[in-house]
Amino acid sequence: MSAVPGTVANGRVRALRPQQKYLPIFATSALLVLMYSAGVLRYDGFSDTQVVLNVFVDNAFLLVVAVGMTFVILTGGIDLSVGSVVALTTMLSASLLEERGWSPYLVLPLVLLIGALLGFAMGCIIHYFEIQPFIVTLAGMFLARGLCYTISTSSITIDDPFWTSIAQHRIRFGGFFISVSVVIALLVVAVGIYVLGYTRLGRNTYAIGGNPQSALLMGLPVARTRIAVYTISGFCSALGGVLLSFYMLSGNNGHGVGLELDAIAAVVIGGTLLTGGSGYLVGTVLGVLVLGLIQTIVTFQGNLSSWWTKIVIGVLLFVFIVLQRAVTKRQP
Repeated sequence: MSAVPGTVANGRVRALRPQQKYLPIFATSALLVLMYSAGVLRYDGFSDTQVVLNVFVDNAFLLVVAVGMTFVILTGGIDLSVGSVVALTTMLSASLLEERGWSPYLVLPLVLLIGALLGFAMGCIIHYFEIQPFIVTLAGMFLARGLCYTISTSSITIDDPFWTSIAQHRIRFGGFFISVSVVIALLVVAVGIYVLGYTRLGRNTYAIGGNPQSALLMGLPVARTRIAVYTISGFCSALGGVLLSFYMLSGNNGHGVGLELDAIAAVVIGGTLLTGGSGYLVGTVLGVLVLGLIQTIVTFQGNLSSWWTKIVIGVLLFVFIVLQRAVTKRQP
């Protein structure tokens, strides 16, 4: 049975009315349609289907990271370490492949395991030591970024045949194409939707985000669930790092700088409440598409600085935070 997101009222989880639950997703969908329509009317070639597919190709790694961030935010937490874990994954992969000569079939599971273990460790510290997620994941961010520089202070190019073949492979259909990374990202989204909607872990995630004290009194495994979502976030960050290494074919200390903010922005614009307990992964996908479409419009315009992307995202965040407040405002 699918979990029903809600908000907290008087110590109990109060379900949002249907029009409230889906209002943020409708708003994000309307914004996406409006932006795309404006691009089609203003720029030649914007209506090409490949333009939309390229948004997925260019942001597959962000989509995977945002999936993990959605799990964390649904519990009322935050994970600031994701960008640094992405960078660490690219550096570790490049170093082991190119400098150590390791097989990619060993490197791939190893870096994913390291990301999951980092998330697991942060989840344990957050729960058992009762430290704010902001502080713990901030420490994780500095740790992972610092470890990047112990591997190498310069960029490492990846020439491994397996890595380059995955990076260059295109899945073609009807004259269009997507990358392998897009397929992986969509599979991660599909698994995430299933877990949140149809498993005990998903129901517990929503319950803890709604009210952790009530969830504990109800006998729900708060510790196990909280640790699990940070482990999922760590795993998704590492997988996002792998996809970014496919995209860039390099490991670099500067990869993923600010990526945690992009992931949070995508989740919030997609309608997930920062206080936890309400949100959908479909909304997160729409949020990533909004961010990607903003970048595409700036590119088509040609005479705008890339910083306009950040400016527009900032404005949208203000709008959607206000919308969240309006949706969750207590009814008399």
